[in-house]
Amino acid sequence: MRLAKIIACIIVVYILAAFVPKLETVFNVPVNWPQPHYSFERNPIDSSKIYLGRALFYSSLLSRNNKISCASCHSPYASFAHTDHALSHGIDDKIGSRNAPALINLAWSNSFMWDGAINHLDMQALFPITHPLEMDETMQHVVEKLQVNKPFPKLFYAAYKDSSITGERVLKSISQFMLSLVSAESKYDSVMRNKSEFTLQEKNGYRLFKMHCASCHAEPLFTNYTFQNNGLAVDEHLQDLGRMKVTHAAKDSLKFKVPTLRNIEYTHPYMHDGRFKNLTQVLMHYSSGITQSSTLANQLKKDGIPLSPNERVDITAFLLCLSDKKFIFNPSNAYPKELLFDK
Repeated sequence: MRLAKIIACIIVVYILAAFVPKLETVFNVPVNWPQPHYSFERNPIDSSKIYLGRALFYSSLLSRNNKISCASCHSPYASFAHTDHALSHGIDDKIGSRNAPALINLAWSNSFMWDGAINHLDMQALFPITHPLEMDETMQHVVEKLQVNKPFPKLFYAAYKDSSITGERVLKSISQFMLSLVSAESKYDSVMRNKSEFTLQEKNGYRLFKMHCASCHAEPLFTNYTFQNNGLAVDEHLQDLGRMKVTHAAKDSLKFKVPTLRNIEYTHPYMHDGRFKNLTQVLMHYSSGITQSSTLANQLKKDGIPLSPNERVDITAFLLCLSDKKFIFNPSNAYPKELLFDK
């Protein structure tokens, strides 16, 4: 009898191990990139937890009505942003106040959300889960649903070696999946590794980019993770003051987090409220649409960034070199279809 139980346990472990896809690498820092800001010591990353986080990311059980998942606003084919709406659409078709940002290279970020309201990735998912305009659920109820819905008890067992489901494990597992979303295989990266070359137009666009844009969109992550007022006129309906909403300091009025430009080809519409549908509109804003105010970024004072039509085209050509199709179409980042058959 005891031997039969041991054999049964071995079989279960074997099945669970086979259930989790093998990842070629769990997490690697790309060549010439800085070390991540995220501390892995308190949440050691491994493939089974990444897979659990991926299953949670795509699960509608995280929302009150079981219809909204993280992926509802963060599509893998949009670099985990949202291309359909300027503003995020949440539960019961409620509309939020900001555009869904891309979720890539988050291990290097020291704050989250457009206004930096969240300062640790492990707490990030709690905000949309509990927000009344997004998922409008409680973590306690999420845990209760996961405890009785396949395949989660099995996935938690595979990840943590016991089937206990807690809010902390839910959040840390989602963090693990988001940490795995590293995008570093664009043409730009290939050129930097001396494996490819820019065209003449891309090269000129890169020169102009470094001259006019790189102080905020710093290489290699194409953000300096600061909060800046980039001269957008205040939307009269939204009245969004950005970072000031968090700090209550007047000096932070109209400042928003500088977003990464990696995969910008896929992350339209642009800006914190999605007001610009394409890159032409974005560059026209910086060329001739800057609204002056006391907190405007120093780089944009006077006349913004004067660019000729040809220069705007060349910068756009360079920005398209930041597209990482290998990442966008990586099946390991997409909805785990195999879970549909785990009934």
